[in-house]
Amino acid sequence: SKEISIINYIVICISEFAKQKSIKTKDAYNYLKQYKGLEFLDECYEAEHTLSLNDAVEDLTEICKRNGGTIE
Repeated sequence: SKEISIINYIVICISEFAKQKSIKTKDAYNYLKQYKGLEFLDECYEAEHTLSLNDAVEDLTEICKRNGGTIE
């Protein structure tokens, strides 16, 4: 189903964000949740899942910074 696809995509993005930022997956999840990254992935899934994971991580970094996050 589409919901499962979105969930799988979000899980992959959290893992990739953690890897690229050299932080624990749990910390990446908490950060992305706090600074609206997860909300962004859910709302913008249709466009985001067609991009590379690098693009997704760049977008997440930007969205979170706009919402008060400090990870570069």
